Amino acid sequence: MKNIAILCSGGDVSGMNPSLKHFVEYSLQNNLNPYFVHDGFEGLIDNKIYKASHQHVAGIINRGGTIIGSARSKRFMLKEFREVAKKNLDALNIDMLIVLGGDGSFRGMDIFYKEHGVKFCGVPSTIDNDISGTEYCLGVDTALNVIKDSIDNIRDTASSFSRAFVIETMGRECGYLALVSALTCGAELCLIPEVVYDLSEYEKRFKEQIKNGRRYFIAVVSEGIKEDSKEIALWFEEKIGVESRVTVLGHTQRGGNPTTYDRLMAYKFVNYAIDGLLNDKVNSVICYAKKGFEYKSIDEVANTKYQLDSELLKYLKRF
Repeated sequence: MKNIAILCSGGDVSGMNPSLKHFVEYSLQNNLNPYFVHDGFEGLIDNKIYKASHQHVAGIINRGGTIIGSARSKRFMLKEFREVAKKNLDALNIDMLIVLGGDGSFRGMDIFYKEHGVKFCGVPSTIDNDISGTEYCLGVDTALNVIKDSIDNIRDTASSFSRAFVIETMGRECGYLALVSALTCGAELCLIPEVVYDLSEYEKRFKEQIKNGRRYFIAVVSEGIKEDSKEIALWFEEKIGVESRVTVLGHTQRGGNPTTYDRLMAYKFVNYAIDGLLNDKVNSVICYAKKGFEYKSIDEVANTKYQLDSELLKYLKRF
Protein backbone atom coordinates (compact mmCIF):
# COMPACT_ATOMS: atom_id res chain seq x y z
CA MET A 1 0.00 0.00 0.00
CA LYS A 2 1.25 3.46 -0.92
CA ASN A 3 1.16 6.36 1.53
CA ILE A 4 -0.56 9.70 0.93
CA ALA A 5 -0.82 12.80 3.13
CA ILE A 6 -2.99 15.91 3.31
CA LEU A 7 -2.41 19.33 4.85
CA CYS A 8 -4.20 22.68 5.19
CA SER A 9 -2.29 25.86 4.43
CA GLY A 10 -3.16 29.53 4.89
CA GLY A 11 -6.57 30.73 6.06
CA ASP A 12 -9.03 28.09 7.21
CA VAL A 13 -12.37 27.60 5.44
CA SER A 14 -15.53 25.67 6.22
CA GLY A 15 -15.21 22.65 3.99
CA MET A 16 -11.77 21.56 5.15
CA ASN A 17 -13.11 19.09 7.72
CA PRO A 18 -15.46 17.42 5.21
CA SER A 19 -12.41 17.18 2.91
CA LEU A 20 -10.37 15.48 5.61
CA LYS A 21 -13.16 13.00 6.30
CA HIS A 22 -13.50 12.00 2.67
CA PHE A 23 -9.71 11.95 2.22
CA VAL A 24 -9.45 9.19 4.80
CA GLU A 25 -12.40 7.26 3.40
CA TYR A 26 -11.42 7.51 -0.26
CA SER A 27 -7.74 6.78 0.42
CA LEU A 28 -8.64 3.54 2.18
CA GLN A 29 -11.01 2.62 -0.65
CA ASN A 30 -8.04 2.95 -3.02
CA ASN A 31 -5.69 0.88 -0.82
CA LEU A 32 -3.74 3.95 0.28
CA ASN A 33 -2.50 4.68 3.78
CA PRO A 34 -3.77 8.18 4.72
CA TYR A 35 -1.68 10.58 6.81
CA PHE A 36 -2.50 13.97 8.32
CA VAL A 37 0.06 16.78 8.44
CA HIS A 38 -0.78 19.09 11.33
CA ASP A 39 -0.27 22.87 11.05
CA GLY A 40 0.41 23.07 7.33
CA PHE A 41 3.94 23.35 5.96
CA GLU A 42 5.15 24.04 9.49
CA GLY A 43 4.03 20.52 10.33
CA LEU A 44 6.03 19.09 7.45
CA ILE A 45 9.14 20.74 8.89
CA ASP A 46 8.41 19.85 12.53
CA ASN A 47 7.42 16.28 11.62
CA LYS A 48 3.81 16.57 12.84
CA ILE A 49 2.77 13.80 10.46
CA TYR A 50 0.42 11.14 11.78
CA LYS A 51 -1.40 8.16 10.32
CA ALA A 52 -5.15 8.83 10.01
CA SER A 53 -8.10 6.50 10.43
CA HIS A 54 -11.90 6.56 10.48
CA GLN A 55 -11.70 7.26 14.19
CA HIS A 56 -10.01 10.61 13.58
CA VAL A 57 -12.70 11.88 11.21
CA ALA A 58 -15.85 10.57 12.87
CA GLY A 59 -18.27 13.41 13.58
CA ILE A 60 -16.29 16.21 11.91
CA ILE A 61 -18.28 16.71 8.69
CA ASN A 62 -20.46 19.40 10.29
CA ARG A 63 -17.60 21.34 11.86
CA GLY A 64 -16.04 24.48 10.45
CA GLY A 65 -12.29 25.06 10.40
CA THR A 66 -9.87 22.15 10.32
CA ILE A 67 -9.07 19.55 12.98
CA ILE A 68 -5.46 19.31 11.76
CA GLY A 69 -4.79 23.04 12.00
CA SER A 70 -3.46 25.41 9.38
CA ALA A 71 -0.60 27.88 9.21
CA ARG A 72 1.40 30.21 7.03
CA SER A 73 5.05 29.17 6.90
CA LYS A 74 7.95 31.51 6.22
CA ARG A 75 10.39 28.69 6.91
CA PHE A 76 9.08 26.63 3.99
CA MET A 77 10.26 29.41 1.69
CA LEU A 78 13.85 28.46 2.59
CA LYS A 79 15.52 25.52 0.86
CA GLU A 80 17.10 24.17 4.04
CA PHE A 81 13.69 23.69 5.67
CA ARG A 82 12.20 22.14 2.54
CA GLU A 83 14.99 19.57 2.75
CA VAL A 84 13.98 18.82 6.35
CA ALA A 85 10.36 18.40 5.21
CA LYS A 86 11.45 15.97 2.48
CA LYS A 87 13.41 13.84 4.98
CA ASN A 88 10.37 13.68 7.25
CA LEU A 89 8.17 12.49 4.37
CA ASP A 90 10.81 9.98 3.23
CA ALA A 91 10.96 8.48 6.72
CA LEU A 92 7.28 7.56 6.33
CA ASN A 93 7.53 6.66 2.62
CA ILE A 94 5.08 9.43 1.66
CA ASP A 95 5.47 10.70 -1.89
CA MET A 96 1.94 12.02 -2.56
CA LEU A 97 0.50 15.12 -0.93
CA ILE A 98 -2.83 16.96 -1.19
CA VAL A 99 -2.73 20.65 -0.23
CA LEU A 100 -5.86 22.59 0.74
CA GLY A 101 -4.88 26.23 0.30
CA GLY A 102 -4.37 29.17 -2.02
CA ASP A 103 -2.05 30.17 -4.83
CA GLY A 104 0.86 30.98 -2.47
CA SER A 105 0.69 27.45 -1.06
CA PHE A 106 0.61 26.00 -4.56
CA ARG A 107 3.68 27.99 -5.59
CA GLY A 108 5.52 26.61 -2.58
CA MET A 109 4.55 23.06 -3.49
CA ASP A 110 5.58 23.60 -7.09
CA ILE A 111 9.09 24.43 -5.91
CA PHE A 112 9.02 21.44 -3.55
CA TYR A 113 8.04 19.13 -6.39
CA LYS A 114 10.73 20.43 -8.72
CA GLU A 115 13.39 20.11 -6.02
CA HIS A 116 12.42 16.78 -4.48
CA GLY A 117 9.79 15.12 -6.68
CA VAL A 118 7.02 15.01 -4.08
CA LYS A 119 3.83 14.54 -6.10
CA PHE A 120 1.00 16.84 -5.15
CA CYS A 121 -2.43 18.09 -6.10
CA GLY A 122 -3.77 21.41 -4.86
CA VAL A 123 -7.39 22.01 -3.85
CA PRO A 124 -8.36 25.73 -4.07
CA SER A 125 -9.52 26.64 -0.57
CA THR A 126 -10.15 30.30 0.20
CA ILE A 127 -13.32 32.24 0.94
CA ASP A 128 -11.98 35.12 -1.17
CA ASN A 129 -12.59 33.03 -4.33
CA ASP A 130 -9.64 34.79 -5.93
CA ILE A 131 -7.65 31.90 -7.41
CA SER A 132 -7.21 32.08 -11.16
CA GLY A 133 -8.34 29.11 -13.22
CA THR A 134 -11.18 28.00 -10.97
CA GLU A 135 -14.65 29.49 -10.68
CA TYR A 136 -15.15 28.06 -7.21
CA CYS A 137 -12.96 27.63 -4.16
CA LEU A 138 -13.80 25.48 -1.18
CA GLY A 139 -15.51 27.41 1.63
CA VAL A 140 -17.03 30.18 -0.48
CA ASP A 141 -20.64 29.02 -0.24
CA THR A 142 -20.50 28.76 3.55
CA ALA A 143 -18.97 32.24 3.78
CA LEU A 144 -21.68 33.67 1.54
CA ASN A 145 -24.36 32.14 3.72
CA VAL A 146 -22.76 33.60 6.86
CA ILE A 147 -22.76 37.02 5.19
CA LYS A 148 -26.35 36.56 4.00
CA ASP A 149 -27.56 35.74 7.51
CA SER A 150 -25.69 38.74 8.93
CA ILE A 151 -27.10 41.17 6.37
CA ASP A 152 -30.64 39.85 6.84
CA ASN A 153 -30.31 40.37 10.60
CA ILE A 154 -28.84 43.84 10.20
CA ARG A 155 -31.65 44.81 7.84
CA ASP A 156 -34.13 44.36 10.71
CA THR A 157 -32.30 46.97 12.79
CA ALA A 158 -31.69 49.26 9.82
CA SER A 159 -35.40 49.39 9.01
CA SER A 160 -36.41 49.81 12.66
CA PHE A 161 -34.12 52.80 13.23
CA SER A 162 -34.12 54.29 9.70
CA ARG A 163 -30.35 53.99 9.42
CA ALA A 164 -27.76 53.25 6.80
CA PHE A 165 -25.58 50.24 7.56
CA VAL A 166 -22.19 49.81 5.89
CA ILE A 167 -21.30 46.11 5.99
CA GLU A 168 -17.70 45.20 5.24
CA THR A 169 -16.82 41.77 3.84
CA MET A 170 -13.47 40.04 3.42
CA GLY A 171 -11.88 39.42 0.05
CA ARG A 172 -8.47 41.12 -0.01
CA GLU A 173 -8.26 42.65 -3.50
CA CYS A 174 -11.20 40.61 -4.80
CA GLY A 175 -14.79 41.87 -4.53
CA TYR A 176 -16.52 38.53 -5.13
CA LEU A 177 -18.00 38.12 -1.64
CA ALA A 178 -19.21 41.70 -1.51
CA LEU A 179 -20.75 41.68 -4.99
CA VAL A 180 -22.56 38.35 -4.72
CA SER A 181 -23.80 39.22 -1.22
CA ALA A 182 -25.03 42.64 -2.31
CA LEU A 183 -26.91 41.16 -5.28
CA THR A 184 -28.53 38.35 -3.32
CA CYS A 185 -29.39 40.43 -0.23
CA GLY A 186 -30.91 43.40 -2.05
CA ALA A 187 -28.34 46.02 -1.01
CA GLU A 188 -28.67 49.59 -2.24
CA LEU A 189 -24.92 50.14 -2.63
CA CYS A 190 -22.00 47.86 -3.45
CA LEU A 191 -18.38 48.96 -3.66
CA ILE A 192 -15.57 46.61 -4.76
CA PRO A 193 -11.87 47.09 -5.62
CA GLU A 194 -12.29 46.04 -9.26
CA VAL A 195 -14.56 48.96 -10.19
CA VAL A 196 -13.75 52.66 -9.89
CA TYR A 197 -16.56 54.59 -8.22
CA ASP A 198 -17.51 58.15 -7.32
CA LEU A 199 -19.78 58.47 -4.30
CA SER A 200 -21.13 61.79 -5.52
CA GLU A 201 -22.87 59.93 -8.34
CA TYR A 202 -25.17 58.28 -5.78
CA GLU A 203 -26.21 61.43 -3.90
CA LYS A 204 -29.05 62.61 -6.11
CA ARG A 205 -30.53 59.13 -6.51
CA PHE A 206 -30.42 58.30 -2.79
CA LYS A 207 -31.93 61.64 -1.77
CA GLU A 208 -34.70 61.11 -4.31
CA GLN A 209 -35.36 57.66 -2.85
CA ILE A 210 -35.69 59.19 0.62
CA LYS A 211 -38.26 61.69 -0.70
CA ASN A 212 -40.17 58.76 -2.16
CA GLY A 213 -40.29 56.95 1.18
CA ARG A 214 -37.06 55.01 1.61
CA ARG A 215 -36.26 54.70 5.32
CA TYR A 216 -32.90 52.88 5.34
CA PHE A 217 -29.93 51.78 3.22
CA ILE A 218 -27.80 48.66 3.13
CA ALA A 219 -24.31 49.16 1.69
CA VAL A 220 -22.00 46.16 1.17
CA VAL A 221 -18.34 47.02 0.67
CA SER A 222 -15.25 44.90 0.17
CA GLU A 223 -12.29 45.38 2.51
CA GLY A 224 -10.04 46.26 -0.44
CA ILE A 225 -11.79 49.49 -1.55
CA LYS A 226 -9.99 52.84 -1.43
CA GLU A 227 -12.04 54.30 1.42
CA ASP A 228 -12.38 53.02 4.95
CA SER A 229 -15.85 51.71 5.83
CA LYS A 230 -16.15 54.46 8.42
CA GLU A 231 -15.65 57.04 5.65
CA ILE A 232 -18.56 55.51 3.71
CA ALA A 233 -20.75 55.73 6.82
CA LEU A 234 -19.71 59.36 7.33
CA TRP A 235 -20.64 60.07 3.70
CA PHE A 236 -24.15 58.69 4.33
CA GLU A 237 -24.55 61.01 7.30
CA GLU A 238 -23.04 64.18 5.79
CA LYS A 239 -24.22 63.89 2.17
CA ILE A 240 -27.36 61.75 2.34
CA GLY A 241 -28.52 62.83 5.78
CA VAL A 242 -29.04 59.36 7.25
CA GLU A 243 -27.69 58.14 10.59
CA SER A 244 -25.19 55.39 9.87
CA ARG A 245 -23.41 52.43 11.45
CA VAL A 246 -20.55 50.16 10.36
CA THR A 247 -20.43 46.39 10.76
CA VAL A 248 -17.16 44.64 9.92
CA LEU A 249 -17.98 40.95 9.57
CA GLY A 250 -14.34 39.92 9.81
CA HIS A 251 -13.46 36.35 10.70
CA THR A 252 -17.07 35.30 11.26
CA GLN A 253 -17.02 34.67 7.52
CA ARG A 254 -14.38 31.95 7.83
CA GLY A 255 -16.20 29.71 10.27
CA GLY A 256 -19.55 28.05 10.69
CA ASN A 257 -21.29 24.84 9.81
CA PRO A 258 -20.27 23.88 6.23
CA THR A 259 -23.18 24.16 3.81
CA THR A 260 -24.45 21.19 1.83
CA TYR A 261 -22.78 22.60 -1.28
CA ASP A 262 -19.37 22.94 0.38
CA ARG A 263 -19.63 19.41 1.76
CA LEU A 264 -20.40 18.12 -1.73
CA MET A 265 -17.59 20.15 -3.32
CA ALA A 266 -15.17 18.89 -0.67
CA TYR A 267 -16.14 15.33 -1.64
CA LYS A 268 -15.63 16.01 -5.34
CA PHE A 269 -12.38 17.99 -4.97
CA VAL A 270 -10.78 15.22 -2.89
CA ASN A 271 -11.98 12.51 -5.28
CA TYR A 272 -10.41 14.27 -8.23
CA ALA A 273 -7.22 15.05 -6.30
CA ILE A 274 -6.60 11.42 -5.30
CA ASP A 275 -7.61 10.10 -8.72
CA GLY A 276 -5.26 12.58 -10.34
CA LEU A 277 -2.30 11.56 -8.19
CA LEU A 278 -2.95 7.91 -8.98
CA ASN A 279 -3.06 8.71 -12.71
CA ASP A 280 0.13 10.74 -13.10
CA LYS A 281 -1.33 14.22 -12.49
CA VAL A 282 1.59 14.76 -10.16
CA ASN A 283 2.01 18.55 -10.10
CA SER A 284 -1.39 20.18 -10.59
CA VAL A 285 -4.33 22.03 -9.09
CA ILE A 286 -7.85 20.67 -9.43
CA CYS A 287 -10.08 23.48 -10.72
CA TYR A 288 -13.81 23.82 -11.23
CA ALA A 289 -15.63 25.61 -14.05
CA LYS A 290 -19.00 25.38 -15.78
CA LYS A 291 -17.75 22.50 -17.91
CA GLY A 292 -16.67 20.55 -14.82
CA PHE A 293 -13.43 19.69 -13.05
CA GLU A 294 -10.04 19.84 -14.71
CA TYR A 295 -6.38 19.67 -13.74
CA LYS A 296 -4.34 22.83 -14.34
CA SER A 297 -0.67 23.61 -14.02
CA ILE A 298 0.75 25.86 -11.32
CA ASP A 299 1.61 28.46 -13.96
CA GLU A 300 -2.02 28.63 -15.06
CA VAL A 301 -3.24 29.07 -11.49
CA ALA A 302 -0.63 30.76 -9.33
CA ASN A 303 1.01 33.06 -11.87
CA THR A 304 -2.14 34.48 -13.44
CA LYS A 305 -4.09 37.33 -11.86
CA TYR A 306 -7.64 36.41 -10.92
CA GLN A 307 -10.41 38.42 -12.59
CA LEU A 308 -14.04 38.64 -11.56
CA ASP A 309 -16.51 36.96 -13.88
CA SER A 310 -17.60 39.46 -16.55
CA GLU A 311 -21.27 38.50 -16.11
CA LEU A 312 -21.11 39.34 -12.39
CA LEU A 313 -19.52 42.69 -13.18
CA LYS A 314 -22.42 43.48 -15.53
CA TYR A 315 -24.83 42.94 -12.65
CA LEU A 316 -22.96 45.61 -10.70
CA LYS A 317 -24.61 48.20 -12.93
CA ARG A 318 -27.82 47.85 -10.92
CA PHE A 319 -26.09 49.84 -8.19
